Parts: sequence; structure tokens; C-alpha cells
Amino acid sequence: MKTPFFLLFIPVFFISCSPDYSPKPSGHFHIELAEHNYKSMVNYPEFEFNIPIQVEVMEIPGIDKGRWFNLVYPQLKVQIYCSYFSNTKTTLEQELEESRKFVSEHILKAESIQEQVFENPEEKVYGLVYKLRGGLVSPVQFILTDSISSFFRGALYFNDVPNQDSIAPVLEYINEDIQVIIESFRWKK
Repeated sequence: MKTPFFLLFIPVFFISCSPDYSPKPSGHFHIELAEHNYKSMVNYPEFEFNIPIQVEVMEIPGIDKGRWFNLVYPQLKVQIYCSYFSNTKTTLEQELEESRKFVSEHILKAESIQEQVFENPEEKVYGLVYKLRGGLVSPVQFILTDSISSFFRGALYFNDVPNQDSIAPVLEYINEDIQVIIESFRWKK
């Protein structure tokens, strides 16, 4: 009586192991994105702008050229590297050229580079936003200047090499924050 019962499982065992296996597509984690809320960042005597409330400001000490800090999104493993320079250390043209070089380093890897001009003549804030498509660790970079002596640069960096499909919601979310940073940017003079 035990033998016939066991014989029923032998065909099932061989049928279940077929060579027609097809792999399942990879899944991605669901990321909870906080609601967009902002606070004013007035820590610096040269400029101010609004930042998301969940962002941590991390100072980069020990750099003698300009002012350096990062806007860190700890839960998203993303940060915006920020730097400010005034005409006392370098010329505006040198900083603009250096920023163009940073963007041009991504030309070979980028699928496309979209350049967007920003102007706020009332506050004397002029800038460019570069949006780069492709598997890049820095998909958004921007520069702001008063066109005379002050220069501010921001570059979004993911901590890991991104998969364009998996970072799309995070990138869209942070692009809204970058837009608020740029539109709220004011020089203090």
C-alpha cells in the first residue's frame, strides 16, 4: 500500500523539473517619498534659499576655495553637492568653464543632455540646469550666478550607480526640490 502512493510522486517530480524555465523580471523596492515641505536655509551670509525639511545640511570643512556643503537625503541615499565662489578667489568665467567640463565629462555615457535657462532679473539670479539621461550617478547639475562676481553650483549624486527605471520616481521627486531651490535662491548683499 505504501509503494503505489510513492509511485504517484515520481512522475510529478520529473514533470515539475522541465527545461522550459523562464526567469522572472527583477523587482524594485517601493520607496516612500515624503510630502514636499520646505524651510528657509539662511545659514550663509552670501545667499539663502529654501530646502526640503527632511534634508540634512552637511558642511565640508577645510576647503580654502569658496564654501562647500552637501544637502543630504539620508533615506534616499542621495545628496546635492553645493559650492559657492565669489570673485575674490577665481573669476566667474573660470567657474563657468569648470562647470561645463563637469557636465561634458558625462557626454559619452549620457543618452541625452537637456539644458534649461533660468532667469530672475529682480533678484539678479541667472542660471542653467543640466538634466542628463542615462545610467549616470549625477543626472542633474545646475549653476546660478549674479553674472558679476558670485557663483553657486549644485550637482545631484546618487550613492550607487543608478538604474534609470528604478530611480525615476526619486529623480522626479528631487527635481521638484531642485526647482524650488533655484526659484527661491536669493543673493544677500
